[in-house]
Amino acid sequence: MSEIKRFGFSSHPFSYCLDIRLPISSNSAFDFDPEMKRECLWHGVDMDAKSLCADRRTTTLRTRATGGKWIDVDLSLSRHSSILSEYSDPFNAPELIVVREKLCSWRFYDTFRVDSGSPARHPSIATFTPIMSGDGSDVAAVLQTIREIGDHDGLDQAIDDAFPGSKIRIGASDAGMQVLLKQPGIFRELTAAELSDGTLRYLLLVAAMLTPRPPELMVLNEPENSLHPDLIPALERLIKLAAENSQVIVVSHNPILVGELESDEICMPIRLEKDDGATVLQDGDLLSQYGWKRPSR
Repeated sequence: MSEIKRFGFSSHPFSYCLDIRLPISSNSAFDFDPEMKRECLWHGVDMDAKSLCADRRTTTLRTRATGGKWIDVDLSLSRHSSILSEYSDPFNAPELIVVREKLCSWRFYDTFRVDSGSPARHPSIATFTPIMSGDGSDVAAVLQTIREIGDHDGLDQAIDDAFPGSKIRIGASDAGMQVLLKQPGIFRELTAAELSDGTLRYLLLVAAMLTPRPPELMVLNEPENSLHPDLIPALERLIKLAAENSQVIVVSHNPILVGELESDEICMPIRLEKDDGATVLQDGDLLSQYGWKRPSR
């Protein structure tokens, strides 16, 4: 028995939706790989027949060329790949290229390793780095980039907010750049390898959210992990600062952080709950509630 999963977003100038089916009963070892059933891309927020500019149905694709005429694309589409990765035509489907670049610019920070073998605890290459990688291996270069071309005052404030009286410095050597933290009462700077898990994680979050090149969308999954409870207010203020330049989605189980974020009128809480073993939205289909219209299959 198959189950349809639906994803999508609406924005300007283009919106996009995707329906996938899983699992697929084909007696294959890869039965649980999702299969693309429907993909649509359209102009604006509300979809109708006139705004639709790319329409994929399983293995067939048509795009709307200049003048509004539909073109059937002669391409053997994989059932397991999106048209955003399978097809690129700047003349007959430039919208797909625009949306692909939009999605690639979004940033997802899921889990930062802070164990003794974490890449963030080792020196990184000394190169201009305005956007931190997903594993935080270039955190020192990112913090130095913020210091030179970004919000250096905000960086100092974020550190002092969490660790009063403390300052960070980026040291450079033949081995590369590394983070050095000077704290009151300690007579030498601490290297990243010596920092506590929570301190290192907070510095990684600072580097991610104070980026000199803020994305349209940033997703943070349980950023409070490993943080001391005293750091939650500083984290909340850091998230609100990042939200001034990006749409920030925070996934959290921490009631203190959630409560702090909800105190801001621009925050829109979405709660999940368990229903017979499945995780569902507490208030039902929020997409439909906010006017989301999906194409029929």
